[in-house]
Amino acid sequence: MERLQKIIARSGYCSRRKAEELIKDGKVRVNNKVIKELGFKASYGDEIVVEGKMIEMEDFVYYLIYKPSGYLSNVSDDKERKVVVDLVEEETRRIYPIGKLDFDTSGLLLLSNDGEFSNILTHPTSKVMQVFQARIAGILSPDSIKKLERGIVIDGFKNVPAKVKIREKDKRNDSCLVEIRMYEGKTPQIKKMLNQLGHNVKKIKRIALGELRLGEMQPCDYRKLTIHEVKRMTHLARMGQK
Repeated sequence: MERLQKIIARSGYCSRRKAEELIKDGKVRVNNKVIKELGFKASYGDEIVVEGKMIEMEDFVYYLIYKPSGYLSNVSDDKERKVVVDLVEEETRRIYPIGKLDFDTSGLLLLSNDGEFSNILTHPTSKVMQVFQARIAGILSPDSIKKLERGIVIDGFKNVPAKVKIREKDKRNDSCLVEIRMYEGKTPQIKKMLNQLGHNVKKIKRIALGELRLGEMQPCDYRKLTIHEVKRMTHLARMGQK
């Protein structure tokens, strides 16, 4: 017997947090009975219907993709813009992004149908190192680097300190390539941090997540994660939840 929200997440229907919302909203039935208790336990042999659809357990798949700029980190879009799941054309199972990258941001993104895995990686207490590269206008000064490493206050909140290195200087075009390492951070936040220091962000890319790297991958490339990589990412995320 497992908690109902865990079974729903493991089916790939949605994340555990979303499953909890659906249960509380009365949108889940077990053996034709509406369940609203988050502590309710069920078995994998029970008939579980979520939002009118019977869930089925399926094999989990895990993809690492190089998201290009100009793609949404969604499974669909009502404006018919490109979405990242379209990149994995041969996959027939319902997969979805784990976390998000902005429309104009490129780089490493994970896709899976394992709701539990997604929940672990995106949990607020998860501490998985992210590495971004940003091409910015102007040359980042030593003083600005120190401010980023101490943490910058934006909208009344102090951002998590970052480790910063200048990877390349282009004095002719007055720009530089900056590498930013953060345990917590999203691209809008990074853009605000750099903008506050007087630097406009021209391009930004996530090149690493935990022990995963883009390496020689090109935009639109993807590959499946190995079982070892899945276990290592789960371990790293759970270390921050202790």
